Amino acid sequence: MDDKIYLNRPSLQPLTEFIPYLEKIWDNKWLTKNARYHQALEAALVAFLGVKYIYLFTNYTLAFMLALQCLRITGEVITTPYGFVATTHELYWNDITPVFADIEPQTCNLDPDKIEAAITTKTTSIMPVHVYDNPCNINRIQETADAYGLHLIYDAAQAIDSFYTGYDGVKRPLGSIGHLGAFSFHETKNIQCGEGGMLVVNAPEFFERAEIIWKKGTNRAAFFRGEVDKYGWVDIGSSFLPSEIITAFLWAQLENLDDIQNRRKSIWKAYWEGLDDWAKRTEIKLPHIPNYASNNAHLFYLVLNNLEQRTNFIKKLRNQEILTVFHYLSLHKSPFYQSKHDGRKLQESDRYSNCLVRLPFFVDIQEADQEHIKKVLNEFC
Repeated sequence: MDDKIYLNRPSLQPLTEFIPYLEKIWDNKWLTKNARYHQALEAALVAFLGVKYIYLFTNYTLAFMLALQCLRITGEVITTPYGFVATTHELYWNDITPVFADIEPQTCNLDPDKIEAAITTKTTSIMPVHVYDNPCNINRIQETADAYGLHLIYDAAQAIDSFYTGYDGVKRPLGSIGHLGAFSFHETKNIQCGEGGMLVVNAPEFFERAEIIWKKGTNRAAFFRGEVDKYGWVDIGSSFLPSEIITAFLWAQLENLDDIQNRRKSIWKAYWEGLDDWAKRTEIKLPHIPNYASNNAHLFYLVLNNLEQRTNFIKKLRNQEILTVFHYLSLHKSPFYQSKHDGRKLQESDRYSNCLVRLPFFVDIQEADQEHIKKVLNEFC
């Protein structure tokens, strides 16, 4: 018997509940892209986010690549050093230079106060990342982008069912703000299909080109709407779309979103309430949720006081078969990016790289396992 408490497990409904979805695909005899479940999923996500256009992909990285192609950007893009490398690598694939600005002390997100100092005559865009449970401080970042005429591309990979309340008091879903936003449906995300992604296009000037690139560089969609009398290849493009089986899987997840999210938020709350006193005694920090942010319960983390303490912490938990791990390593310190970084000090990004640790968090984690984790933590420090 495996007694380990794993860091993550994908949310999965019972196989017997998914079989009817597959049976419909077999009945329709349409396994490729843009069939019944694809169309239903697309319409549901458009309604859920309150946007006009979304495009589904086989993974997040391709969704972000299309965003860059829509913008036709060159030069420099200001972004965070504290995040997954896929988005930053995609900049390099497109001959765009990432410029790293530091993150906020409390949220792990790109610090609005650090962006302006990183802007040069080559800057064309800002690429914030909504890290963990928190939206970025969108109004502040938008003000800087508007002041300098910069595009805003949001990495919303972890942000499904997460919301931002702006200066106007309106609560908006992440992804519906900024010129473009990209989501991930990787198995580590709240809803998932193993690998999958989505691009949300909010700026009207990019609607047409996004559709053409997504349709392999053709104006085929316009042809089927009767807008042109024939279709042909009019731009660059590629094959991005997920198969019907993948979209059926994600559709089933979206149908169960409320149940998944209620369970995740319950687990998050149990950690928060069970560790609050312990965290105050040990001066270890729990996640910070700003007043403009909602919490989509993507994961639960702790911020320890130094690298040595975190190393001992992870070792102690693993000795108890509790699989914890640190998370992002600051990109500007990585072998690939170190020589490309402009040398500015990124103190907060370094601190989180050295001090943050993730706790086991997934839909099926048992209450007894959470209690055991909290017991082990109370024995630490």
